Amino acid sequence: MSAEQNPTPETPEAEPRPARLTAAAALAGLEGLALVAGGVWMLVLGLTGSPDDRRGAVTGGITLIVLALLPLLAARGLLLRRGWSRGPAVITQVLALPVAYNLLQADSVAIPAGIVLAVVAVAALVLLVNPATTRALGIRGPGNAPDQK
Repeated sequence: MSAEQNPTPETPEAEPRPARLTAAAALAGLEGLALVAGGVWMLVLGLTGSPDDRRGAVTGGITLIVLALLPLLAARGLLLRRGWSRGPAVITQVLALPVAYNLLQADSVAIPAGIVLAVVAVAALVLLVNPATTRALGIRGPGNAPDQK
């Protein structure tokens, strides 16, 4: 059977996007949106409220908004099936784990937020390293590069 008659697609873009990849993109996007919301809240509070350190609140808010770009860009890349997007998505999840741990150490309403963040980060990591996800992104493992002649 020739390549033109082969019914199976040769490129990952021709196959439907796996649900795991869509779920990983959704989780990364939600994390990005949560960072934007937290940043805007800190920024507004810093500008209109009476924080102990107005400059620190404004700087923290801007920093959170800028940090939100990483998971938001990763989520977009995952939805578009770009192989580069898995790296930033994994980095986002790895960075979220210590934040979740610190939230779990608090004696406040931050504990449920820490639980949610930990669950989301671990779930996203599991989805991102899934073989179906790596195949859909066109990522090959070591030693699986196509033969070059």
